[in-house]
Amino acid sequence: MDALTALLTGPRAHGAFLLRSVFDPPWSLRIEDRAPLTVLTTVRGSGWVVPDGAEPVPLRPGDLVIVRGPEPYTVADLPQTPPQVVVHPGQVSTTVDGERMCEELDQGVRTWGTGPDAATVLISGTYQLHGEVSGRLLRALPPVLRLDAAEWGSPLVALLEAEIGRDEPGQDAVLDRLLDLLLISALRCWFARADDRAPAWYRAHADPLVGRALSLLHGDPARAWTVHDLAAECGASRAALARRFTDLVGEPPMAYLTDWRLARAADLLAEPDTTLTAVARRVGYGSGFALSAAFKRVRGVSPQQFRERAGAAANA
Repeated sequence: MDALTALLTGPRAHGAFLLRSVFDPPWSLRIEDRAPLTVLTTVRGSGWVVPDGAEPVPLRPGDLVIVRGPEPYTVADLPQTPPQVVVHPGQVSTTVDGERMCEELDQGVRTWGTGPDAATVLISGTYQLHGEVSGRLLRALPPVLRLDAAEWGSPLVALLEAEIGRDEPGQDAVLDRLLDLLLISALRCWFARADDRAPAWYRAHADPLVGRALSLLHGDPARAWTVHDLAAECGASRAALARRFTDLVGEPPMAYLTDWRLARAADLLAEPDTTLTAVARRVGYGSGFALSAAFKRVRGVSPQQFRERAGAAANA
């Protein structure tokens, strides 16, 4: 398992919020929904994503923008257009004065705005991610990531556009999977850029030695790894692997493994029916007590406290 595949096991849409927005200029939407991750793409027309305190980002036909939350931002036809609609948590829409207007903007199945023939058509997909593995992904992203149409050119946008307005059995599952594919396609394109913006662990994957070590750690975190065993599997000396791994990834192999194990544990703890003992076995700890001690030492809270907080956040 490569590092990117392991990281992308976190974002798995389940009842994700998908919407087609149709507006005629001038239009401006203030997004305050606190979603951890939002995908935006333009089907027709153009617009701008305007983060608070940062430069506006253009959104042209076929472009895709990933916005890392939960900070608010604005999407508008022009950066200077004042907000007309505010989107709150739970996808509740109001005027800037707080008057509800969800029904007023309803244009049919998963569509809202000023009219079906509007000059601008946007598709947005919102994830609600609460696991720590997803947190690792979010920390690897800039606040706003933009891919222009020529750079990544995916047929998935047209497919999502065709499916988003359908109301058939199983349609939510179809849209969830399409959103996952769209996100993974965009992230793979962005991570593969030949520049310094990709995270260190991704760049390290291209190294024959460290890339092999990362694949082994991600593929079998439950194994009782030592640096000696890992080096032997990679065909290198212990000292050579430890030195090169630390240089390229930014931390020693066992520190990286601990972080990955606890991240996986946090993600598994979000599953309500999974016991602490079962989670411990899956991530390489001999008992629930051992996992609990390591989790509290590194994360600052017990697994039970983390599970309660994750559940409260998911239901907020």
